[in-house]
Amino acid sequence: MKKRKIIAISVLAAAVVLALAVFIKFYFVFGEGVKAGELNFVVYKGYIFKTYEGKVIQAGFNSKSKTSTSAIQSYEFEFSITDPAVADSLMRCGGKTVELHYKEYLGRLPWRGQQKYIVDKIIAVRE
Repeated sequence: MKKRKIIAISVLAAAVVLALAVFIKFYFVFGEGVKAGELNFVVYKGYIFKTYEGKVIQAGFNSKSKTSTSAIQSYEFEFSITDPAVADSLMRCGGKTVELHYKEYLGRLPWRGQQKYIVDKIIAVRE
């Protein structure tokens, strides 16, 4: 009887630890922020799970240049969108400068998108 109780408690503890690890990896919001740049594209794609994917190009200066002058360098911010209304609005903003609010997760889920960055709001759109 005592052995069964120990096994039951051990299995329950392992299940709780596993559930906590899955939650932290896939559902815990690790970070939030705002990115701004020129919207390159937003697409709806996927074989089994159709998701909205996008890319923003951010221009900046490379201060680690070996020459004395700074070089202009671009950074790409690739993201997924879970809200179809936000995706539809962004699809009409190609080539414009946008400010996007995003949430960062530690892991990706196929039905949430291909990226760990999920855009949930459009803050501003400029020509």
